[in-house]
Amino acid sequence: MTIFYQYNPWNTSIGGIQTLISNFIKYMPDEFECRVVGVGDDLTQRIGVWQVAELHGKQIKFFPLFSLRNDNVRRIIPTTLRYALALIGKDFGSDFMHFHRIEPTLSTRRWKGDKTLFIHNDIHTQFSSRRGSKQAILWNYFPKLYFAIENLLIRQFSQVLSCNKASTQLYRELYPAIADRFVDYCNTVDTDIFFPLTELERDRQRQQFATSLNLPETTRFILFAGRLHPQKDPVLLIRSMAALQEPNVHLLLAGDGELAEEVRSETQKLGITKQVTMLGAIKQDKLSSLHQISSICVLTSAFEGLPLVVLEALACGTPIVTTRAGDTPNILSKNSGVVCEERTPEAIAEAFQKVLRYPDHFSIRACIQSAEPYHAKQVIHSIYDSMLKRWHI
Repeated sequence: MTIFYQYNPWNTSIGGIQTLISNFIKYMPDEFECRVVGVGDDLTQRIGVWQVAELHGKQIKFFPLFSLRNDNVRRIIPTTLRYALALIGKDFGSDFMHFHRIEPTLSTRRWKGDKTLFIHNDIHTQFSSRRGSKQAILWNYFPKLYFAIENLLIRQFSQVLSCNKASTQLYRELYPAIADRFVDYCNTVDTDIFFPLTELERDRQRQQFATSLNLPETTRFILFAGRLHPQKDPVLLIRSMAALQEPNVHLLLAGDGELAEEVRSETQKLGITKQVTMLGAIKQDKLSSLHQISSICVLTSAFEGLPLVVLEALACGTPIVTTRAGDTPNILSKNSGVVCEERTPEAIAEAFQKVLRYPDHFSIRACIQSAEPYHAKQVIHSIYDSMLKRWHI
């Protein structure tokens, strides 16, 4: 199996796709050998050369196409385009190939093997974003071109797995002749890393963390984890924090991205710098400990698929406050989160208040139950089983 994506498995990189790929490697059955075609750091890795390495106790082969020091920030030339161009003239055909963007597969149509494409967003909502808005992506300016390219490429895949039910249905309608290839799948959470603490231990560690930030022991935390990117709309989150007007509540931002400076500026403008800590990009084990001590995990996204951070928070027993984006509202119960019907600071602050004032209504057990269908080992093994069945046929 060869996995194609523009990341380095050994660097701190923000995003659910990176985590999903990591889980696919960790829970890979012994029948498979894994290769990853990614990007390198040009310090410890030779660019353009296969090298043997270890990840999660599994030996894999890694091929960095080019050097990329920080993939958390968008560039003038999108990294996806640069990655696609770097594949031209190569042939990494394998028994199985996994792709997490469609653009790189412009070069793969003649490669031999079983190809799977993963869809990570609500495509309809993504392309409905206004072109001039900060939530717009580059393809929003050229939707006809995108769908023309997609139409050219989509039939090369044996299976297209979507974590967003609306996207699955949309693709079945767009391509009725191959509708059976579009399949819903569950995003995953690694419960070896993300798990709850007891109430007593949770409170003890929360107090310790508050002290480490020179905050009162009674401080409660709201956690955002993800890219500081227009899709996630972290500026709306900062405005929501200001609207909350709760001095004993502190916002943790675990992530980096192109909006980092704008987030800092907005925080200063609204006078809440003492209530916000920007942690930068962090590793999974550190993120797990933040989920375990937080009162809320928040998403203010304009569009989503099913964010892994939601599943990670729930598996740690932490309730969600989210905008109505992607499949997150569909997996929450009334006791594991609150869905904001309006993307406004006031609506989000009101949802914060609901969870903070009535924590007993949002129990650890209810959160864990919402995450149970998404445990990585069982979900990923079912996908590998499907791959093996196609192989034997």
